[in-house]
Amino acid sequence: MSEKQLAEEIIPPNESQVIEDLTAQLKAKIIQDNPTGIMRRDAHPKMHGLVKAEFIVEADLPEELKIGLFKEPKTYQAWIRFSNASGTINPDHDNDIRGMAIKLMGVPGEKLLDAEKHAQTHDLLLISASRFVTKDVEEFDALVKALTGSVLAKIVFFLSHWRVVFNLLRSMHKFANPLQIRYFSATPYLLGSRAVKYSAIPHVAAPDSIPSKPAADYLRLAMVRQLQSGDAVFDFAVQLQTDPEAMPIEDPGVEWLETLSPFRKVATIRIFQQAFDTEAQNTFGEHLSFTPWHALPEHRPLGGVNRARRVVYNAISAFRHERNNVPRTEPNSWDI
Repeated sequence: MSEKQLAEEIIPPNESQVIEDLTAQLKAKIIQDNPTGIMRRDAHPKMHGLVKAEFIVEADLPEELKIGLFKEPKTYQAWIRFSNASGTINPDHDNDIRGMAIKLMGVPGEKLLDAEKHAQTHDLLLISASRFVTKDVEEFDALVKALTGSVLAKIVFFLSHWRVVFNLLRSMHKFANPLQIRYFSATPYLLGSRAVKYSAIPHVAAPDSIPSKPAADYLRLAMVRQLQSGDAVFDFAVQLQTDPEAMPIEDPGVEWLETLSPFRKVATIRIFQQAFDTEAQNTFGEHLSFTPWHALPEHRPLGGVNRARRVVYNAISAFRHERNNVPRTEPNSWDI
């Protein structure tokens, strides 16, 4: 067997069938979860807030990082959606993974998705965990089957998938404020011909604490308070893959250790002081679609989980918008 190469993808022969099965499962799940009212996302349905931001690319980056979005110093307008990952809408004090979905606007160049090739947006999807819960799409498909199945199905799955249990326990936490969490892509992406993972690292002068008697939506309230008084700032950084074995492409359940390759800042995210918690902005955020495949080819998503996202996210988004009778469009400004 030949040695793995950097940024090399290895596609299992049954992957397309597994992705098809996963898509059908998730579509059935959201139909069951949303019998009335709007059709919500299969994951991250609870939004803490949609905010306006700037994504400011660093000047004087080294040549190996000056690719695609980071080719030259530039400031992009962005929408950022913060959310809980759970497929059901639960109180914020429940342990969960949190999401940070960034949509950059005014990004020139043809994008990867044929239907939105000429869209001027580029999405960056991050979560509060540095690793994905499963090793591949097949294991994730089995996890969804177990979670939507009987008690016995859950027991059998978790007893035979100890690393999934470990990753879930390690990833699901309580947090005080979505603007003060470090986020990770967990899955890899191209940076030209190299592979990288992303991270958004918050600047936190005085960290919030979880309220002693937290309201069901206290994470939204924490964001409202912070953005009433000032900006929220993150460093956006990339981590180059340097070892194809220790930093695998096809198993996002393995964390890429920073001792092997540190994260390097390429941009600043500035979420400026604002009032975001309005009915119009919340509705707008509900109908936005995010996918890692809203991207330039220089930043193509890598690995099986990302290949599944291309199919699943498109299918769920199209179905959701059709059921909600809302057109699916990409924004080009902060106007709503």
